[in-house]
Formats: sequence, structure tokens, C-alpha cells
Amino acid sequence: MSNQKPRRARTLEEFIRISSLAAQGPSPNYRPYEPGNEDVFISSWAKSGTTLLQQMFHQIRTAATGGDMDFDDISRVVPWEDTAQMVDLDMQADQRAIPRGFKSHREYERLPAGMRYVIALRDPKETFVSFYRFFNGWHLERDALPLEDFMPLWMGGGPGGCDYFSHLLSWFPRRDENDTLLVTYDWVTRHREKMARQLAQFCRVELDEAQLSMVVQRTSREYMYTHKDRFDDAMIVRAMEERSGLPPGSDSSKVQATGSNAHALPDSIASEIDRFWEERVLPATGHANFASLANAVDNLPGNA
Repeated sequence: MSNQKPRRARTLEEFIRISSLAAQGPSPNYRPYEPGNEDVFISSWAKSGTTLLQQMFHQIRTAATGGDMDFDDISRVVPWEDTAQMVDLDMQADQRAIPRGFKSHREYERLPAGMRYVIALRDPKETFVSFYRFFNGWHLERDALPLEDFMPLWMGGGPGGCDYFSHLLSWFPRRDENDTLLVTYDWVTRHREKMARQLAQFCRVELDEAQLSMVVQRTSREYMYTHKDRFDDAMIVRAMEERSGLPPGSDSSKVQATGSNAHALPDSIASEIDRFWEERVLPATGHANFASLANAVDNLPGNA
């Protein structure tokens, strides 16, 4: 695309080309991740609350000094391992507080063993709509690709990730493991204070009531939307523009004024997701739909 005027992808083929170009180029500052004691991985599937949990985690671990909003990108202070080489990030650099935290979209089997893992699960149909809203107008020319044609990109799961169903079937069986904090996205948004207490305990960080109040306030949709420039993948945007030829001015904010509604899905896509669930998730979990599985997660001993 270097011989053309910069533009966003209008087809799946162009999207793949742009993404491939973004993965190329020098990364002189990059050093790969090396496991450390007590590291925490926030590894929800794409568009399932990863950014919210990064923010909550970072405010919890910096609460003793009043919290920290002095960053340009939440994934600079809670690094996204899967994209670190593309954005030329040193994964071994000192973090601002302990424990160290990292973002991923991977399943358990592809993460380092012996760490601590925080996972939020979300209705697959909501993730589809949210994923589309995120890419539409950034990687993709706005409305060039209809929702009906977005399934291949949704199944990709984002950089470093896996498909939705592989991710869910990897983490759901770990719901009773001491090293895994499994919640649902909807539960977190409805119970931010309880989640903040639970996450702080999981990370072995003590919070007083004032600190807890700060964490809850800074993880509200209103607060994060007001500060949405900290949650818009600023580092990835720069890499995509420099390496792939995407035009500037992308709206890549992960925090929307309103949530994504599964009712926006075309019937054909909803039916295909239902078929995947019936073929893959129902036999493995006994849950006929996400609502049933979410109810089981929401009623785990730590969540109820």
C-alpha cells in the first residue's frame, strides 16, 4: 500500500495485508516476556472486558500512592504481550508497581504456567457486535464490510488470540483453580466494587475504603469514556499508521459511550454462533447457552 494513498481496508484480503505489514519492521527496543514470580495475566477474549480489567488492576496496584493515570496507553503500563514486538515494547522493563501485569487474549495452554490469571467471559454475540464496532472505521473503511461478512475476523480473536470457543473451553474448566479468577463481563460491570475487592485480594494488595472508592470510580464507564484517549490502543495505532499505511485519525477507542447489544446481529450470524455453541460448548460444559454458563460462573463461591 506504499504506492497508494493511505486508506483503510475495504475487503478481508486488504485487512489481512494491512495486518501483515503491521507485523513487519524493526523493533530495536523489544525484549520478549520472561516469567516472573507472582505475574498476573489478564487474558479475557477480545472485547470481553480486558481493558476494564487492565484499568482496575493498575489502579489497585497503585492505590497506595493515589492511583495512576499518567500514561498514554493502558497497554504501556499493563503490556499486551501479543503485540509487544509490533509496538517495539520492552517486556522486561520495570513496571510502575507490583505485581507485574500483562494483557493477552490467549487460552490457558499458550500462556506461561505457574502465573495468576484473570478472565472475564462475555456473551459471544455481544463480542461479535463489539468487535465489529471496534474495527469499523479503524482497520476497516467505515461500513465497507457488512456484519454478515465479519465472521472470519471475529473467529480470529485479535492479535495472538484464538477463536472464542477455544478460549472459553480452555478457561471454564479452570473456574475452581486457585490461580484463576473467572468472572463474566456483565457481572463485573454490575458489581465493580465487589470485583475490585476480589481482584485486590487475588493480587495480594490491601485496599482501605478510600482506595477502594478510587478504584471503583476510575473503572466506571463514565470515567473511562472521559479519559478514552488512554484506552484507544495508541501504540498500536501508531504502528499501524507507520508500518501499514493506515490514514491518521482513527477512532480506535475501546471505551464506547454505550455497550454493544447482541440484538444488532443479523439472524444468519446469530444462528451460526448458536450452531458453534451447540456443537462445541454444550457437549463439553452441559450448558445450552451463554446465559446458563454465565449463571454458573456468577454463582461461583467468590462471585456470589
